[in-house]
Amino acid sequence: MKKTILFSFMLILSISLYALQPPIAPKKLHIMKINGYTLKDNYYWLRDKDDSNVIKYLKSENRYAEEMLKPAKKIEKKIYKEVIGRIKQTDLTVPYREGDYYYYKKYVKGEQYPIFCRKKGSLKSEEAIILDQNKLSHGHQFYNLKILSISPNGNLLAYAVDTNGSERYTLFIKNLSMGKLLSDRIYDVSDAVWANDNNTIFYDTNDSTNRTYRVFRHEIGSQQEKDEKLFQEDDSRYWVWVTKTRDKKFIILGTGSSTTSEIRYLNTNAPESKLKLIAPRAEGVEYYISSRGNEFYIRTNKDAKNFELMTAPVNDPGKKNWRVLIPGRKNIKIEDFDTFKDYLVLIERENGLEKIRVIDFADSSDYYVHFPEEDYSFWMGNNRIFDTNMLRFTYTSLISPSTVYDFNMETRKLIMRKQYEVKNYNKNFYEAKRLFAKAKDGTLIPISIVYKKGIKRDGNNPLLLYGYGAYGSSTDPYFSVSRLSLLDRGFVYAIAHVRGGGEMGEEWYDDGKLLHKKNTFTDFIACAKYLISEKYTRPDKLAIMGGSAGGMLIGAVLNMRPDLFKVAVMDVPFVDVLNTMLDPSLPLTVGEYEEWGNPHKRKYFDYIRSYSPYNNIRAQNYPAMLVEGSLNDTRVGYWEPAKWVAKLRATKTDSNPLLLKINLDAGVLRVGTIGIRK
Repeated sequence: MKKTILFSFMLILSISLYALQPPIAPKKLHIMKINGYTLKDNYYWLRDKDDSNVIKYLKSENRYAEEMLKPAKKIEKKIYKEVIGRIKQTDLTVPYREGDYYYYKKYVKGEQYPIFCRKKGSLKSEEAIILDQNKLSHGHQFYNLKILSISPNGNLLAYAVDTNGSERYTLFIKNLSMGKLLSDRIYDVSDAVWANDNNTIFYDTNDSTNRTYRVFRHEIGSQQEKDEKLFQEDDSRYWVWVTKTRDKKFIILGTGSSTTSEIRYLNTNAPESKLKLIAPRAEGVEYYISSRGNEFYIRTNKDAKNFELMTAPVNDPGKKNWRVLIPGRKNIKIEDFDTFKDYLVLIERENGLEKIRVIDFADSSDYYVHFPEEDYSFWMGNNRIFDTNMLRFTYTSLISPSTVYDFNMETRKLIMRKQYEVKNYNKNFYEAKRLFAKAKDGTLIPISIVYKKGIKRDGNNPLLLYGYGAYGSSTDPYFSVSRLSLLDRGFVYAIAHVRGGGEMGEEWYDDGKLLHKKNTFTDFIACAKYLISEKYTRPDKLAIMGGSAGGMLIGAVLNMRPDLFKVAVMDVPFVDVLNTMLDPSLPLTVGEYEEWGNPHKRKYFDYIRSYSPYNNIRAQNYPAMLVEGSLNDTRVGYWEPAKWVAKLRATKTDSNPLLLKINLDAGVLRVGTIGIRK
């Protein structure tokens, strides 16, 4: 969660009403006839950012928001100092080994970005800076690094840069022994991996809609125009990616939609060789691979909705040779897996929680890693070594700061490498738990909740309820330094794990997508009502927040039950769902027919129109709102929040603050999956 969003949420609560009049967007009727229905849109014109009147309007909204937030400047500065005061500004990440080096990032007080460093052979060796993002970012208002890939011999560094938030990256190659950039430049790159010859890179590129669709082979020192195209994905529902297996034997080229995938591979020691297909795509079947010895390990939902693990011989990996190793189960999803020389690691999800299961190849014995809290999350670290018994991951919860562990898979001992320091914080002063709200169809919806010990459940607590619920993406609980400024002021913070996410397996996801999408919204409302009934808060103390596809959730519930909430924060909200999904020229649209449905087909048109937030604004009272967007966002067009606010201003019947803030200089920095609005 962005600190700025948390700040803004707190600030908007402190706003007193002004006589200042908000900007009013002119109405310019746009008509579209489709499926026997006439769509009328007075604010369609806001999509044209080349129109000077559009920029003029957005600037007026920014000025209005700034003026309205002036009374909150004092508390803004106070909260900023609190947050900065808790963070150890000069710090190091835990080093990980790859090849002959230990790699880590260094943060220096007063600098905005990390410095990438390494030491050869031992952590006692002399430090070498391989990339200083602070120096590279000079002169840029926005600077994001995406790919940092070291050649097998440790001499060449490939890194990719986006300087305007468009998510179109340029790849550079740096000779680390010389400390100089090579002449190579690769444009519109998304992923890149090295072959074992230290001279060949495989990379993918984007099309006009920012979909990764081509894979090329590049030799160091050559021009991009001369690179050989290995693959092109012409189905606009699919995107491609490239990676390398942990044992470094194979380059993997994957292509997939949200429901179907297909994998090709080639030998990393023979980068000039041809790609080979594992198995042709079959609608609705996903599969993902790794390798060990003479076998591929395949995670697939071919015959198991929650996925199972299969094996196939490397010399003939077609589907006819797939053999079940770990069968699928109804209530346990295999979310991911890793193969090591002597161990198989499964990431399983049961009852909303991820678990680590370790299987010893020697005797097929297995066990689960024990975690101490009832509600937590973790993510795998840089496990770059194949022949090792150590597994690195980072553990966190709503009250436990991120902690890096090495787990010895042989002795089953957990070794804490680092818990990130939070100054003036004592976890014993806070309490976190899991609750369950009953949806209207009887389904129990998990809620993660945290608050400072000692609060009274008398309905008087301000509460911030967060939701997402899309793409099968799980919103697992994590620690936030900035959130402490809420909790220490008596706020309760809660996450509604609504359907459409992946917290409870594939059926949970399916029950919140396509023609079941409204379950996401009614689940969220059920969580809000439950928290009110249990006296954690009351409607005039309840705030809600969501971003991107989560912004759609917030917009929908505001239309349905505005009386339940006092304030809403919407970050790059995907609220103009119907119009966006009717426009296949926009990034992501065609690929997301599998998530929302194709509205060119009548049944999906009618269903999307029935919940699309922008289309369902009506004359009623709405809570106070802060809505944010970005001019160069490639996933959620800036016009979505702009149109939402313009139409709300012209329609709603209350005088509550409604603020729009559009970043006019850059896009949105995200960490997420390519090809979704995350």
